[in-house]
Amino acid sequence: MIRRCAVLFTALLLALAASGQAHATGYRYWSFWDHAAGHWTYATQGPATARPSDGDVQGFRFSVSEDSGDASKPRGTTSFREICARTPAREGEKRVALVLDFGTAADAPSGETPPAGRTACARVPAGATTADALASVAKPLRYDTNALLCAIAGYPRKGCGEQVGGGSEPAAAPAKAAKGGSGPSVGLFAGAGAVVLLAAAAVWQARRRRHG
Repeated sequence: MIRRCAVLFTALLLALAASGQAHATGYRYWSFWDHAAGHWTYATQGPATARPSDGDVQGFRFSVSEDSGDASKPRGTTSFREICARTPAREGEKRVALVLDFGTAADAPSGETPPAGRTACARVPAGATTADALASVAKPLRYDTNALLCAIAGYPRKGCGEQVGGGSEPAAAPAKAAKGGSGPSVGLFAGAGAVVLLAAAAVWQARRRRHG
C-alpha cells in the first residue's frame, strides 16, 4: 500500500509539473544582442543608449520568451567582414553590422508572416547609437510611449511586448509580470501540497489497518 501511494504521489507531481510548463507565459518582443568572441550576448543597454564602435556586430531577434535567460538568439552570418564587404570606411563615420532575425511563424502575431532574416551594414556618424544605425537601414521602426522597440522594417504591424500564454495566444498579464521574476506558479505549489497531504493520509490509513 505504501509503495502504491509513493508511485501515485510521484505520478501526480510529474503531471502537475508538466501542466505548469504547458501554461508557462512569455512576452513577444524584439530582443537586442551583441556579438563578440564568437558568441551572442544579451545586450545590457537598450539600442537607444548603446553606442557601438566601428566593426561591431549587433543583432535583433523577434520571438516569444519568458526573460533574457531563455531568449532566442539571432540566426545568420555574424561576420563583420562579410556583412560590410561593400561598405568602405569613411573618416568621421563608423560601420555597424546588423543581423535582423524576424523569428519563426510560431512566434509571429496572429495573421502575420515573419519576413526572411537579413543583414545590413549601417554607416553612421561616429557618435551614433544602435537605434540610429538601425533607423538608417531598417525603416520603418515603431516604438511605444515608453521607447520600447516594437517593430523593425514594419514588422510586426501591431502589438508591442505583449504577454502570451502557451507560446501563441495573448493572455491576461499580471500587473507586475514584466518586472517580477520567473518560476513555478502558485497553483503548482498548491497542487503539490494537496498531493502531499493525500499521500500522507493514505500512508497513515495503511499503517493503522496493519496495526489495528
